[in-house]
Amino acid sequence: MSSVEQWGLHEVTYSGPSDGNPFADVVLRVSYRYRNRVVTVDGFYDGDGVYRARFSPDRVGRWDYVTSSSAPELDGQRGSFECVPPGPGNHGPVGTHGAHHFAYADGSRYDCIGTTCYHWTYESKEIQELTLASLRSAPFDKVRMCLLPTEGMRPERIPFAGSFGAVDVDRFEPEFFRHFEGRVADLLSLGIQADLILFHPYDRGVWGFDRLTPAQDAAYLRYVVARLAAYRNVWWSLSNEYDFNHEKTIADWDRLLQLVQRFDPYQRLRSIHNGTKMYEVFTPYDFSKPWITHQSVQHWDGAEVAAWRSCPKPVVIDEIGYEGNAGRRWGNLTAAELVHRFWQGMTLGGYVGHGESFVDRATRAWISIGGRLYGESSARIAFLRDVMAGVPRLPNGDVDPARCVLHYLGDRQPSYVELDLPDASYNFELIDTLAMTITPIDSYCGRCRIPLPARPYLALRGTR
Repeated sequence: MSSVEQWGLHEVTYSGPSDGNPFADVVLRVSYRYRNRVVTVDGFYDGDGVYRARFSPDRVGRWDYVTSSSAPELDGQRGSFECVPPGPGNHGPVGTHGAHHFAYADGSRYDCIGTTCYHWTYESKEIQELTLASLRSAPFDKVRMCLLPTEGMRPERIPFAGSFGAVDVDRFEPEFFRHFEGRVADLLSLGIQADLILFHPYDRGVWGFDRLTPAQDAAYLRYVVARLAAYRNVWWSLSNEYDFNHEKTIADWDRLLQLVQRFDPYQRLRSIHNGTKMYEVFTPYDFSKPWITHQSVQHWDGAEVAAWRSCPKPVVIDEIGYEGNAGRRWGNLTAAELVHRFWQGMTLGGYVGHGESFVDRATRAWISIGGRLYGESSARIAFLRDVMAGVPRLPNGDVDPARCVLHYLGDRQPSYVELDLPDASYNFELIDTLAMTITPIDSYCGRCRIPLPARPYLALRGTR
């Protein structure tokens, strides 16, 4: 009997009909049983008469499975495998923890410090390997990435059959997906979550993917979920900047999110991302809706996390602006400003995402194609990650105020700060978020005044 580790991937392969349109004409499902628990997954056509189904077991022990299909040769196929304990580095999929945080399935803390590389999987093999090498030494544990091309792209392969000007949206391109899921697996090997952006508004009718019919949207989502949901590092972002797509209404996005929820047997993390006229207009989705697991936000002010936590779901500012020298305001932050926004959002109990948009470097903008990281923010974000990892937590994931005080002073430079501490003594350290230093200063308790060196981007950490 074959074995698969817990939260790993079990795959079955069968030969079946290839005539007509197998993507639409043939239904394949596989029901997996563990004791009295049954999980049913959709299979998918992988071209050349080959059908596959993938499953990620969440219980250690024997699993039995049986197929059901509209094609007689695929129906009633049976088998079993043994699910064994997870190997090193396998903490399971990420889920929500408490009202505002995340954790792996085995209970380990997950920090959610992501970055954006929209179309890195469409680039040359050299750029893709360079992207993975850059991620290997970076502090990021999530990558936002698109499945669909934008209006100006002319890639060799896309998720649908055909090429530019002759796309068949009722058929899929297995070779594209084989490559894409290989990159998802590469991220998994690095311990990085793949936040998959399923739609975006930057088609503008050129490819036509932004204005598929409801039936075509549903078929696309079913196929994507069938192929990719079993990878434990997958998240679903229904759309990037959904409100910039004028072909779909809120009711459409509601319907599509609910379809992903229905198709996905594992209930991977699921959200949708708003656009914003930077510094002017903010139009988030209603994250209180039950099919949303966390808040995926585009906004320029990390201090707003305090207000957004009124919704009992984790706050992730996936776009807060990018370090770089692009002509647009969202893409020309200094490293100091981006790091400042990170500290704002994360010390208030949220999570913040990174990006780089240097337009004059050898591998162009990281947010578009990946490649090489050129900025100065990554090292300082790694420092922040280490600081946050050492902060004592309550069972719900929040900082434990009885054991630790973490106070970020921001871009101001006061000569002192007054704090009202609990009736206990706290040993304080001065954290320089840019110089990446931690210096012990003194002990304080009750209402106190703590002198400061009058420079910006400092934080205080007090430990009881």
